[in-house]
Amino acid sequence: MSQVDPPVSVGASPPREQTAQGRPGIAPGVQRTGLVLTFLCVAQFMVFLDVSIVNVALPSIEKGLGIREENLPYVVTLYGTALGGFLLFGSRLADTFGRRLVLRIGLTLFGLASLAGGLAQDQLLLFAARGGQGLGAALIAPAALSIVTTTFVGAAERAKALGIWGALTGIASVAGVILGGVLSDGPGWRWIFFINVPIAVIAVATATRVLPESRGPRRPFDIAGAVLLTAGLLALIYGLDEAISHGWTSALVITSLTGAVLLLGAFAIVERKAEAPLVPFDVFGSRTLRYANIATLFLLGSVVTTFFFASLFLQQVLDYSPMNTGLAYVPLAVVVAVGAGIASNAVAKAPAKAILAFGLVLVGGGLALMARMPSDASYPTQILPVFVMIGLGMGLSFVPLQIAAQADVIEERAGLAAGLINTSQEVGGALGIATAATFAFGQVAQLTAEAGGDPRLIEAARTTVFHDGFAAGAVFAVIALLIAVVLLPRIRKDRPQLAA
Repeated sequence: MSQVDPPVSVGASPPREQTAQGRPGIAPGVQRTGLVLTFLCVAQFMVFLDVSIVNVALPSIEKGLGIREENLPYVVTLYGTALGGFLLFGSRLADTFGRRLVLRIGLTLFGLASLAGGLAQDQLLLFAARGGQGLGAALIAPAALSIVTTTFVGAAERAKALGIWGALTGIASVAGVILGGVLSDGPGWRWIFFINVPIAVIAVATATRVLPESRGPRRPFDIAGAVLLTAGLLALIYGLDEAISHGWTSALVITSLTGAVLLLGAFAIVERKAEAPLVPFDVFGSRTLRYANIATLFLLGSVVTTFFFASLFLQQVLDYSPMNTGLAYVPLAVVVAVGAGIASNAVAKAPAKAILAFGLVLVGGGLALMARMPSDASYPTQILPVFVMIGLGMGLSFVPLQIAAQADVIEERAGLAAGLINTSQEVGGALGIATAATFAFGQVAQLTAEAGGDPRLIEAARTTVFHDGFAAGAVFAVIALLIAVVLLPRIRKDRPQLAA
C-alpha cells in the first residue's frame, strides 16, 4: 500500500499518537484536509486553465507574433500533446520518488515555461514554451490527483473530493477563456502566461508545509514507452494540423500519420514486454476504467473544440472584443459550477451513468445549435441559452467520469489511474482541436476563392467554417454519449482494497 507521510508543519512534526490515530476516511497523519484539497485544487486549476486561456487571446497572439491562421492550433495542441504524452511517465515518477516532490518539480518547470511564453518574440519560442508548460503540467496533474485519492481514503470522503476535483475541469476551462479575454484586452496577451509565475513560486515555496508526502512501490522506468508514446502523439497531431494547409494527400501528411501509427504500435509492443510498463495493459481489464477514459477523451475533444471555435466565432464573426468575449463566458462558468455541484450531490442518490448521459446530451445538443448559429446572432436570446445548456452538461458530465476513472483501481495504482484520466483529458482536447480544425479550416481556401472578394460572402464563408467546427464537436459528444450508455458499466463509488 502507498505510504503517506504527514505534512511538514512549521517548527515540528505531528506527534506519533496523532499520526497513528488519524481521522475516519482520511489517511493517517493528515490533519488539514481542507487546506490540502485547496492547495491541490489551485495547482490543478492552473493546469486546466492553461488549456483554454489562450483561446480568446489567439487573434491577439496571431497579430502580435505574425502567426499564420493555420498554425494557431499549435498554440493549443502543443500544450495538450506534451501534457498527454508525458502524463503517464509523470505518474510513475510521482509514485516512485514521492508525489509532493514531483509536484514541486512540475510547478517549477511550469512557472519557468510560462515566463518564457510571456517573453516570446516569435512563434518558435512560443511553441517551445507551450510544450514546456505541458511537460510541467504532466508532472503536476497526476501527482496532485494521486495525493487527493491517497489522502481521502473513505468512499464518501473520496467521492466528495473527486466531485470537487471533477468540477474544476470544467470551471477552469471556462475561467480560462474569461481570464484570457480580460488580460488580452487589458495588459496584453503576454499576461496570460505571466499570471502563472507568482502562483507557481508561492506553490513551490509552501508545498512542504501543506501537503503530505506519499509514494507507491519503486519500479524501473519505462523510458522507451514514454518516448514512443509522446513521439507518436506528436506525429499524429502534426499530421492532422498539416492536413489543414497541405491536404490529406500530401506526402508530409501521409508520412506523419504513418509514422504516428508505427510509433504507437511500437509503444503497444514495448509495453507488453517491458518489466515495468508505463501502462500495464491489465489495468484495462476494468471495463469501468477503460470506457470512462475513452468517454473522457471524446468529451474533452468536444469541450476544448467548443472554446476554440466559440472564441473565434464571437470575435471574428460577431466582432466582439477580447474582453467582451471573455465576459460572454461568465454565465457558462457559473452554470458549470452549478452542474458540478448538482452532480456531486446526486451521485450518492442516483445512478452516476444516468447523470453522465444527461450531461452529454446537453453538451451535444448545445453544440448542434451552435453549428446553426447565424452570423448576426443575439447574445441574450440565442448564444446565452446555448452556453447555459453546454455549461450545465459539462458540469454534470465531469464529476461521474472522474469517479468512474478511479472506482475500480486499487490504491497502489492511484498514480496510474490519475495519469490515465488526465492523459485522456489532454490528448482528447488536443486531438479534438486538431481534427475539428482540419475538417473546418480545410475549406478556407475554397470558400474564400468562391467569395470573390465580396464582404458578405466572405463573412458567410467564415461562418460556415466555424459551423463545421461546432458540428465536429457535437459528433465527439455523441460518441462519448454512446460509449457511456452502451459500454460503460454501473459506476461504483468506492475503491477495491485488495491487490489485483
